[in-house]
Amino acid sequence: MTATTASFLGRRLFQLLLVVFGIAVINFFLLHLAPGDAIQVLAGEAGSATPEYLAALRKQFGLDQSLPVQFAVYLRNLLSLNLGFSFRQGMPVAELIVQRLPATLLLMGTSIGFALIAGSALGIAAARNAGRPADTLISAIALVFYATPVFWTGIMLVVVFSVWLDWLPVGGMASIGRDYTGLAYIKDVGLHLILPAATLGSFFLAIYARLMRASMIEVQRQDFVRTAIAKGVRPGRIARRHVLRNALLPVVTMLGVQVGSVLGGAILVETVFSWPGLGRLAFEALFQRDLNLLLGILLCSSVVVVVANTLIDFLYTVLDPRIELV
Repeated sequence: MTATTASFLGRRLFQLLLVVFGIAVINFFLLHLAPGDAIQVLAGEAGSATPEYLAALRKQFGLDQSLPVQFAVYLRNLLSLNLGFSFRQGMPVAELIVQRLPATLLLMGTSIGFALIAGSALGIAAARNAGRPADTLISAIALVFYATPVFWTGIMLVVVFSVWLDWLPVGGMASIGRDYTGLAYIKDVGLHLILPAATLGSFFLAIYARLMRASMIEVQRQDFVRTAIAKGVRPGRIARRHVLRNALLPVVTMLGVQVGSVLGGAILVETVFSWPGLGRLAFEALFQRDLNLLLGILLCSSVVVVVANTLIDFLYTVLDPRIELV
């Protein structure tokens, strides 16, 4: 590791800690401004509860203390990497997140990869046929994907590929009651992953297709591309070595910005497809007023977004060696 890389990582780690700390503070106060708590939800499910019983529960879970005291306790636990305890799930928040995080990362990675590859391919095809019917068709397809709500796309995919054609499973991450192992388990998870990943990636596919088209057309007009053409370089080599790598920079920038949006979209997609990830867990925690669990999920999500943007900065240097880490 070079000194420049080490210095960059040190600065980014410091920035990560500051950003995550600020997000944790904002999330704490925003969530505590919402009416109700987990104790009221528990009492409502029980049918009735005396004021004495509610007071005893609040004292047991520390909810009877003032907001500044609760905030101090939260910060103390956060500094010791203790995310608290989920009253509703009866488990430590960190343990719940560790169980659900891999499923969300798998869904996010697959959907982003699908959107980036398919969107870039459509954008390149549109740029190479700019002004022709193929360009118009690709632009129309991208507009349809962009304008269609994610939940509607998911429902339609389920109706077509699960109900009518019976090709893919409706929901979940794996088949229930089948003890698959090895390659059979990977295949089973892959089949369950197709519909939610396609649903989540379809919206971003449209964005990347339009952005790649515009970026390709702009780069093709640059002087260094004209020089390569004048030197007799093969068109395929020009497209790969000169145009594509430079055209990918705006797409990669948009990818880093949209990581948070992908996480937000995962909440809806995981709910529609019963995908056992952080998004579905956050949806349940919100309605159950499980603030400790919700705070932990939001904190974990902020870490994922910051780390992803740091990796994007490294990817810049791979695509364009002229860019230096600062």
